[in-house]
Amino acid sequence: MSTTQSERLRGLLEPLVSAKDLDLEEIEVSRAGRRRVLRIVVDSDEGVDLDECAELSRSLSEKLDETDAMGDDEYQLEVTSPGAERQLTEHRHYVRAVSRLVRIQPVEGDELVARVLAVDETGLDLQVQGVKGRKPTARRIEFAQIAKARVEIEFNRKDKKEEEA
Repeated sequence: MSTTQSERLRGLLEPLVSAKDLDLEEIEVSRAGRRRVLRIVVDSDEGVDLDECAELSRSLSEKLDETDAMGDDEYQLEVTSPGAERQLTEHRHYVRAVSRLVRIQPVEGDELVARVLAVDETGLDLQVQGVKGRKPTARRIEFAQIAKARVEIEFNRKDKKEEEA
């Protein structure tokens, strides 16, 4: 997708997304056979459920139908929330990851897996799990030191309510 088309779609759709108290994370246009697919990724601090995606999809579809932003070719609109594989790139992504386990590839040094304890304007306070029964250790990493980061899926993590009980 051209930068101009991306900017035009963002300018057209972002006010509708923001009106639903959501963040427009990504716009992607790709090919699926003869059709194009317009994929809109949205998120919020509370997450996004299926009903919100469906409601937003209807609003975005109406707006797109009123304009020629997608041209005359057929396209399929997909409105979704970010998956677990999405990289953490924005400050708000890290804030949403507080209490979650993240995999971080520093600019220098070895990859680490740690729990995000706190986020401020310059970096993260982490709890690195101890190895072979050792106690976890605290660590600070600045955003400038992070090459890549993403949330790790935890299948056996206790719910916060269970931890507090």
